[in-house]
Amino acid sequence: MTKKYPRIGAHISAAGEASQAPLRAHDAGCECFQFFSRPPQGGKAKPITDKLARDFKSNCAKYDLESYIHTPYYINLASDNNRIYYGSIAVIREELERGSLLGVKYVMAHLGSAKDLGEAESTKKVIKGLSEILKDYKGSTGFLIEMSAGAGAIIGDTYEDIAKIINSPQLKKYDIGICFDTAHAFASGYDLRTETAVKKTFKDFDKILGLKKLKLIHANDSMVELNAKKDRHAHIGQGHIGLEGFKAIVAFAKKQKINLILETPDGEDRLKDIGILKKLRG
Repeated sequence: MTKKYPRIGAHISAAGEASQAPLRAHDAGCECFQFFSRPPQGGKAKPITDKLARDFKSNCAKYDLESYIHTPYYINLASDNNRIYYGSIAVIREELERGSLLGVKYVMAHLGSAKDLGEAESTKKVIKGLSEILKDYKGSTGFLIEMSAGAGAIIGDTYEDIAKIINSPQLKKYDIGICFDTAHAFASGYDLRTETAVKKTFKDFDKILGLKKLKLIHANDSMVELNAKKDRHAHIGQGHIGLEGFKAIVAFAKKQKINLILETPDGEDRLKDIGILKKLRG
């Protein structure tokens, strides 16, 4: 069977047993999916047993699903609280190892907030933390930085911010990719409402970061206006990006063969979102 690009999927619950996530993804009409491998608000992760890994891989293979892990919400690689800082390093590294056991393609993470230390010191701390995470890592799961929405002192809301980190001497040797979130980018001032705007936004991405670094797109419409600096996801076509923008985003993703993951609110409207993106893909 010929694979269609982009593959279209959503964030899926892995509650109970992670091996159920691929089955739920298939039932929702997903061709790829994202999940939490541990409680997103905090708490101990369930061990990845041989059986769990086998069942997860088998269920993904059965429906030809590519999978991704999103790290928990509490990650902050710029915290001046050592418990949070070193805890974040440990959790991201663990998620990469867990992803490798499950055959997951990517693990993505937000970098955190510079409110404790200011921008310059925070950037140094993030670089040091990522170096620690990726040092001697031999797993198969790739690491992605997710672009942020520009709220407060958040790190990673601009191309320049991310470039400063991934092109630093300490990290240049590692193959760190980017997960571009449409709602976050829009809230950070990157226009995506028209074909012309989408072309410019990704042309600038290529100029500053390089398109080869773009590995995944979170496809979310935005409840807030351009450059509003707030993270508020809306269903596709019901926000300020709109259908014209998503038509161009899907066309770009199709050309570049970059998959799309929805993080819109779960339920009937999420299923409609999957249908809309598939229709735009053709």
